[in-house]
Amino acid sequence: MNFGYDGSVAVVTGGSSGIGLATVRVLLGSGARVALCARNASRLEDVASVLRRDYGEDRVLSRAFSVLDADEVNGFADEVKQTFGRCDLLVNNAGQGRLSTFAETSDQDWRDEYELKIFSQVLPVRAFLPMLREAQGAIVAVNSLLAYQPEPHMVCTSSARAGVQNMLKSLSVELAPDVRVNSVLMGLIESGQWTRRFAAREDQSVSRADWYGALAEKKGIPMGRLGDPEEAANAIAFLGSRAASYITGAQLDVSGGLARHI
Repeated sequence: MNFGYDGSVAVVTGGSSGIGLATVRVLLGSGARVALCARNASRLEDVASVLRRDYGEDRVLSRAFSVLDADEVNGFADEVKQTFGRCDLLVNNAGQGRLSTFAETSDQDWRDEYELKIFSQVLPVRAFLPMLREAQGAIVAVNSLLAYQPEPHMVCTSSARAGVQNMLKSLSVELAPDVRVNSVLMGLIESGQWTRRFAAREDQSVSRADWYGALAEKKGIPMGRLGDPEEAANAIAFLGSRAASYITGAQLDVSGGLARHI
């Protein structure tokens, strides 16, 4: 699927695996030049070398750092400007969930989770905003259905996700009409964590298809399966594209019908 990114430059945080990597591939396949970052330097380099081979050396820029380091984020923005000269789309994708109930979550856990979820949005937006304004570009934040549909065993992450969603709505008003700000609310998407849980399943005779099917049934997913990272990436690419030029402040539910809120 081509989303018409010819001549555009996209930045994807958390771009070395899962939804982030799938998004990078969809954007490259749609004609964009892409700068991606992630914390794990060796994995990022392995991924970037394959992307350069598949899409061209001059279309891929990669850099390993933590998006919670303001100096590194600002340096990455400078490198993108020097290399590509612009930024049309920022995809903020960094940050995993924390499994814990209220009783199990320490004060430091709360601080760490809020810092990760909030500042993984704040710092990249702040760094790339001048280029985004100049390009009349877009920001797409990868958030979770937990923002609206919290889970007791993910109380800390659910709370932080809701805070992120509120902030994004505020940004969509403050940055309009120069920069559009939207989000995708992810349900259960196939990822490394689910692969690891499948590998550690109690009954090793259960097939992957049966195990994922039982998981979808247990979670109450009407589509009867987990989402594919590319399906999530297609939603991100659409919201960031010119096809969504009159959409801002919106959230797109990518959960196979798991969402129960209206």
